[in-house]
Amino acid sequence: MYIILIIIAVLVIFSISLYNRLVTLKVRTRESWADISIQLKRRYDLIPNLVDTVKGYASHEQGTFKDVVDARSRATSMNIDIANVDASQLEAFASAQQGITGALGKLLAVAEAYPDLKADKNFLELQRELSDTENKIQAARRFYNTMVRDYETAILTFPSNIFAKMFGFGSREFFELPIDSEERDNVDINFAQ
Repeated sequence: MYIILIIIAVLVIFSISLYNRLVTLKVRTRESWADISIQLKRRYDLIPNLVDTVKGYASHEQGTFKDVVDARSRATSMNIDIANVDASQLEAFASAQQGITGALGKLLAVAEAYPDLKADKNFLELQRELSDTENKIQAARRFYNTMVRDYETAILTFPSNIFAKMFGFGSREFFELPIDSEERDNVDINFAQ
């Protein structure tokens, strides 16, 4: 009789432990997505200041300014509910982020033609902050994908997959950039070296 109670107690403890692990991984995945969102908001907030600073030196580059503002507008209009996102939504979101990266690359390339702009303290500070933010976005994306990997592994491996199905733990999508965008991620925005 005691052996049966011990076996039942061990199974209950094991089940609770497995469930708690799945909940922890799910929460960490959401938290890591929030980190990406915070860094993207920081990037979005830097863009108007950067555009205004460059406008002061290169007012005839209206097409470039419009591209940056339009890319920012497209990206900020996309809201992702990470708990219910599908691969196509995440791909569209990644594409919008790459649109910003490309537009910023063009904007910063304009700075090359203006030595006074490259020496402007405000521009240099914005450039440093943007570079720092881009690095933080990449780190947050890698961390998010690590959390998704761990979560996906947990919900797909035995015996936790049984609990995942029983309690409705759904799959999460990786935040992957288009294949050719890895090179664009490394846009050199440090002209003042």
